[in-house]
Amino acid sequence: MKKITLTALLVTAGLLCAVKAQAAGVGYINYAKVQDSFPFAQQAVKEIDAKALEMQQYMVDKEKQYKSLDTPLKKQNFEEQTAREFKLKEDAYMKLKAQKEEQVYNKIQAATKQVLVEQKLDAIVDYRVIFVGGVDISDLVIQKLKSGQF
Repeated sequence: MKKITLTALLVTAGLLCAVKAQAAGVGYINYAKVQDSFPFAQQAVKEIDAKALEMQQYMVDKEKQYKSLDTPLKKQNFEEQTAREFKLKEDAYMKLKAQKEEQVYNKIQAATKQVLVEQKLDAIVDYRVIFVGGVDISDLVIQKLKSGQF
């Protein structure tokens, strides 16, 4: 009886060790923190903001021009032309924004994948998904990004 209990205990301990060794763990990342700390992302935000300010200034200038027009026909033509021009500017802005966001995301994702491999993690999820446990890898990803590899 003692021998069976001891054997069962050893088998259970062995299984627990095997499961523990196999399950490396789950990491989590605070994407907003990483993005805010990433110089490339900060530069992208500045470029996007500059484009938005350029569009605002464009509208201010057009409003001044509009006020100086004297006939309804001139005003209508001016509105139509300005609407077309603004639409082009808006499309260019949206394209730039999407392009920059994709570049930032791809760089952060590449750094995160590298940390996943280096830390021998099974998965990395958003920090808002984790209730208890996991390993915060946000700072490791920030270090990778700041190293200039990405």
